[in-house]
Amino acid sequence: MKGLPRKIQSISGNITNVVLKKCLFLTIFIAVIITGSLTITTLISSSATSALCTYVTRSNTDSHSAPQVDALLHYATSRDIAQQTFNEITLSLNVLRSISPCNFLVFGLGHDSLMWAAFNPRGVTLFLEEDIKAVHTVLSRAPLLRVHAVRYDTRLSDADDLLASYKSVKECLPPRLSLQGNVQCRLALSELPHEVYRREWDVIMIDAPKGYFAAAPGRMAVIFSAAVMARGRKKPGLTHVFLHDVNRRVERMFAEEFLCKKYLVKAVDRLWHFAIPPARDDGSKKISFC
Repeated sequence: MKGLPRKIQSISGNITNVVLKKCLFLTIFIAVIITGSLTITTLISSSATSALCTYVTRSNTDSHSAPQVDALLHYATSRDIAQQTFNEITLSLNVLRSISPCNFLVFGLGHDSLMWAAFNPRGVTLFLEEDIKAVHTVLSRAPLLRVHAVRYDTRLSDADDLLASYKSVKECLPPRLSLQGNVQCRLALSELPHEVYRREWDVIMIDAPKGYFAAAPGRMAVIFSAAVMARGRKKPGLTHVFLHDVNRRVERMFAEEFLCKKYLVKAVDRLWHFAIPPARDDGSKKISFC
């Protein structure tokens, strides 16, 4: 690199970073598939034509393995890289591997959606996304993903007011707290698709909606609603909630208020992992979340 113009060095460095990230991304993927239920020997040993035939056959006969094969082929042949770091992905992956198959709810849709679906073979992975254009783009590449377009009524500029005023609204407070149809509470996601309310979610990933400019929806209502879902769990066990972008003030503030520092299991880079028990198991009857 010595002697080259700075602009060329910069471009070369950027390319190297992308290649390294892509290698790490594929490393995670291959490790999951090798340790999972999917056997890829036929894909490795066959020609390109027979590999495609094998993929088509698996898609038709084994819908559970299709997302893994689909994802491997996609990331191996595209420039897409994960939206989270290697360490962040590994943290979520370890939990998913320990409880999969499970119900996995993801707020957000993007380059890594196929990856998340593939990490939960034989489970239910559902994505919620506000950006209609993103929904069409991702589904055109991965039509097997389960995706619902949703709308958020909050604005990031209202975050402080929402946090200061929610305690004065009884519909926002435990113990009789619900989401569906709860229009009185501005933080409750009251109009999500019925499937979201019908299932109990074992893992919730919060990486949307946008929260980096004043007019954006922000993640206030999503964080609040994830806490309500976790507290209302009827099945045994914990609800694992992963919150991304905790370097931002609003994410941290709402996480500490509703997801609770006492349930924070681990923090890696910009990702926090909470393990939240049902409300009936936490030994408290206080009208608060934490």
